Amino acid sequence: MLAQLYFKRLPGWWKMLVVAMCMALLACLQAQELQGHVSIILLGATGDLAKKYLWQGLFQLYLDEVGKGYSFSFHGAALTSTKQGQEFIAKVLESLSCPEDMAPGRCAELRGQFQQLSQYRHLRTSEDYMALSKDIEAQLQHKGLQEAGRIFYFSVPPFAYADIARNINSSCRPGPGAWLRVVLEKPFGHDRLSAQQLATELGSFFQEKEMYRVDHYLGKQAVAQILPFRDQNRKALDGLWNRHHVERVEIIMKETVDAEGRTSFYEEYGVIRDVLQNHLTEVLTLVAMELPHNISSSEAVLRHKLQAFRALRGLQKGSAVLGQYQAYSEQVRREQRKPDSFRSLTPTFAGILVHMDNLRWEGVPFLLMSGKALDERVGYVRILFRNQAYCAQNEKRWVADQSQCLPRQIVFYIGHGELGSPAVLVSRNLFRPSLPSKSWKEVEGRPRLHLFGRPLSDYYAYSPVREQDAYSVLISHIFHGRKDSFITTENLLASWVFWTPLLDSLAHEVPRLYPGGAENGHLLDFEFSGTQLRFSQQQLEQLVPGPGSAPKPSDFQVLQAKYRESPLISAWPEELIAKLAEDIEATAVRAVQRFGEFHLALSGGSSPVPLFEQLATRHYGFPWAHTHLWLVDERCVPLRDPESNFQGLQAHLLQHVRVPHYNVHPMPVHLHQRLCAEEDRGAQMYASEISALVTNSSFDLVLLGMGMDGHTASLFPQSPAGLEGTQLVVLTRSPSKPHERMSLSLPLINRAHKVAVLVMGRMKREITMLVSRVGHEPKKWPISGVLPSSGQLV
Repeated sequence: MLAQLYFKRLPGWWKMLVVAMCMALLACLQAQELQGHVSIILLGATGDLAKKYLWQGLFQLYLDEVGKGYSFSFHGAALTSTKQGQEFIAKVLESLSCPEDMAPGRCAELRGQFQQLSQYRHLRTSEDYMALSKDIEAQLQHKGLQEAGRIFYFSVPPFAYADIARNINSSCRPGPGAWLRVVLEKPFGHDRLSAQQLATELGSFFQEKEMYRVDHYLGKQAVAQILPFRDQNRKALDGLWNRHHVERVEIIMKETVDAEGRTSFYEEYGVIRDVLQNHLTEVLTLVAMELPHNISSSEAVLRHKLQAFRALRGLQKGSAVLGQYQAYSEQVRREQRKPDSFRSLTPTFAGILVHMDNLRWEGVPFLLMSGKALDERVGYVRILFRNQAYCAQNEKRWVADQSQCLPRQIVFYIGHGELGSPAVLVSRNLFRPSLPSKSWKEVEGRPRLHLFGRPLSDYYAYSPVREQDAYSVLISHIFHGRKDSFITTENLLASWVFWTPLLDSLAHEVPRLYPGGAENGHLLDFEFSGTQLRFSQQQLEQLVPGPGSAPKPSDFQVLQAKYRESPLISAWPEELIAKLAEDIEATAVRAVQRFGEFHLALSGGSSPVPLFEQLATRHYGFPWAHTHLWLVDERCVPLRDPESNFQGLQAHLLQHVRVPHYNVHPMPVHLHQRLCAEEDRGAQMYASEISALVTNSSFDLVLLGMGMDGHTASLFPQSPAGLEGTQLVVLTRSPSKPHERMSLSLPLINRAHKVAVLVMGRMKREITMLVSRVGHEPKKWPISGVLPSSGQLV
């Protein structure tokens, strides 16, 4: 009544303004009440992923959004017949669960509503997609609803993507003003080329903003908390989150299950493609990326993630250790009907050492590890900080939340393991962290529980108030258009650019066998030095088969002490490298004593890498100041390229020892912005440099390797270049990429005072036996032409 009297007394223009404001407010409220209709189409609705996670995730989305202004319809689609599909979905919908804190009656009511809104349909042809679109439009018209958008979730194999995408694009897009979101499940390609092809194909049907590539690890609560944690604790972390304070970062996913029943998938992908290239690399970028000012900006987060991808240093074969549980090959033979002689080289375990080439993380090792048939199921990200403190008091008097001598670490505990749930752990001697109190709570004390060598009481420990499944989290993010929880095309391709060279280099690597479970013992423990990883425990390898099935050290004596009439030194890898390094140092010391300098020509590839590291870390008396380093051969790539032999020499030796820069002689493969162009006369330039500096062009020592086709240096079978004649340095062509090479010639190699040929690895067994029997046939086996004219071959 008072309001009516007051309104009557207002001037006319005020009345009009009040009415207009009321109408605008009413319109806003109505818009908020009815924001539009969303149709969600689950393709592959009768599959295993849909049954385990996706229907439950869609139901959770409905529970979260019901009554907030949207209306929904859910369409399960597959190639299954209509009757079978309807029965399957009815059964799945009956098993859907609600959060523990929801009243049973309310849960039953909402589950019933969800069942009413969900239906199955057979989707195969373009006509089927057209019919689906018409049905959605008819439903909207009948109920007088406005369409907000459509979500198509591709829970199908990647080979089906193109046909489905074509049908959606041509027949099932929503009308003007409504959005389209298509959700894609990994694998997103097998390597850089296949990922690029798939991305190009999908890009012809959908815009980048319409595609949501799922990596379910980004939905796991501890992983999803990494950026918010870094943001909310900026003040404490700003001075710590860098190379000066972080000792190392571990990103781990261990499984107890094996690959039984999935060997066809595993044979194609293996553990690196299945877990490390996607899940663990995504987690790495969240830890390593520069933190945007506003982490709520999807665009900023994705841009900074891409920068992190581009800062990853290229991987080499020595950056990885591989394993395979013993029953795997037999499982593949059984499931895929392979012959009894079949032996798989697919790794089921991998440890990878990653470095970042930027100021924040330079020199900090990131260890990525995953495997099947291990001793426990657990996933975590562990940031271990350097400890430069010394505590004068007795260890018994150390106080957990004060003593700087205790380990300092932050752990994002992804799940399972001894803790059994997601958590964030921060050492009490670091700082008390800030986490959102509505969604994270402090973990109750568990006196007997130890994690990472310390009792739980040594940490500030937090767990989620309500545990959520990763797919439920991601489906919510898709609905709300949060792109930062998904993989963009650019980030995907950047990841494959990083991983593909390593995968190619490991394609024929024999993984270490391990029994599985607790019996693995220390067999898979590994350690790192520089950029190299190696297993801590040496596994015996047979170079030449001896009597009986189990190799013994004495089996090496089958070759006696001679090989092609030259001295032979044979041993287990570690012992062999140590012996070779001693030999090289002794030769260097003698040469410097007699002539004042030592000229050493080194080959590239993976075999000499352990030797370089041995020389760099254990031979402090080596006369580096008087040593000239030359290359035996080089790939025709820029010297900074990871494929470059010089780059390998730089990474594993030169940056760790003090060789005068004017004593280092890389091959001139890159002249006038061209690679190995004959008219640039790079080979002649190198030959002239050798003639000018090396007496009689006779190196003190040349280190060679041997390829599985009998090549040495870059001198290849059936290729006449460099096998005879007067040229000292030649351009050659390799059968494998990169094809163009530069190499010392066989006549120049044979002028050396000493030539050492280093042969390592089980894969070299056959060629080693073959070369031991053949005569002097360098056109067939270039290695057989190595015989110094007045020097020694070892």
